[in-house]
Amino acid sequence: MELPLPTPPAGPDQSDRRLWLGYTGLCTVGWLLYAAAGTEWLRGSLRLWDAMYEATWNLAPPMLLGLLALPWLRLLQRRFPIGWPNLLGHTLAAIAFAVLWQAVDFLLALWLFGPEHAQATFQQRLLWLTLWAVVVYTALVLGFGGALNARRAHAAALTAAQAEAALVRAELAAISGKLNPHFLFNTLNSLIFLVRKDAATAEQSLLRFSGMMRYLLDTQRDAGRAHLRDELDFVRDYLALESLRLGTRLRVEWQVDAATLDDELPPLTLQPLVENCIVHGIAPRLAGGTVRIEARRSAEAAALLLRVADDGAGCVWPVRAPEGRRQGIGLAALHRRFELDYAGQARMTVRSAPGAGFHVEITIPQPHA
Repeated sequence: MELPLPTPPAGPDQSDRRLWLGYTGLCTVGWLLYAAAGTEWLRGSLRLWDAMYEATWNLAPPMLLGLLALPWLRLLQRRFPIGWPNLLGHTLAAIAFAVLWQAVDFLLALWLFGPEHAQATFQQRLLWLTLWAVVVYTALVLGFGGALNARRAHAAALTAAQAEAALVRAELAAISGKLNPHFLFNTLNSLIFLVRKDAATAEQSLLRFSGMMRYLLDTQRDAGRAHLRDELDFVRDYLALESLRLGTRLRVEWQVDAATLDDELPPLTLQPLVENCIVHGIAPRLAGGTVRIEARRSAEAAALLLRVADDGAGCVWPVRAPEGRRQGIGLAALHRRFELDYAGQARMTVRSAPGAGFHVEITIPQPHA
């Protein structure tokens, strides 16, 4: 199964660039709103330049000091993630923010207007600037902190998704590995029996077996999807080998819609079901039985419907281990495979009853159909 891996998160430089662009945009909007609010419209007179001056004078210092908030917040979160040291650090930073704002405001007034004006402005704005400094620092911490927390949450979710995807791929690989030994064991036994009985036929059967091994190797290299025509050829070769052992006791009925031959399905989907029918439904009976294999479009039109059934003794389903006589080769593995694959859209149903044979139906979505 090919599971798409989540897109890697943006690197620190790219993420910080987005943060600073957002900060710059908010500062620009705040400055424009302040200037618009300070503009006076009196008798057609527009005091735009005065409003721009006031906006720059009052907002430039906290905007520049706000550039220090992000590295300081990172330092606190790294050294003291939670607890009173973190709270104390923010309290001291808020005080320092207020002091620096007052200092910048005082020095600008001293430079532009002289000491008397700077002193008078400092006394008038001391309480107002202190309160606003605490409010602005709190807003900066909440804004940058929220962005950093969201980034960490996204990274954690991405890591969890990558781990889950890796787990699913590993589990599907393990499931496929469980299917192959059943097939190999039974097929090799059939070939050993055939070599002793008919060397010429054994040679032809070994060629079939070689083709089957090639298919298995191909599916191991690319375990995502296989075409139905290739899967059916694999099953036909398998049935040909089994018929050498069972003879006329094994009968096969095919109902395959030619329009479905290019449909895709997970490799080794049909063979375990056919093997299950032979081992439990056909081989135990002296008279043998019939295996029916059907492939057609489902009612949804965009899905492949597969049915594999036998007319054997059947069983009470679901089987309760360990009393159940018929556990089913690879059925649990196949069921788990379809739970994991196709985003849960594939379906597998099993029906059986004493004397009614065994029926398995699989519906596989075909997005490209």
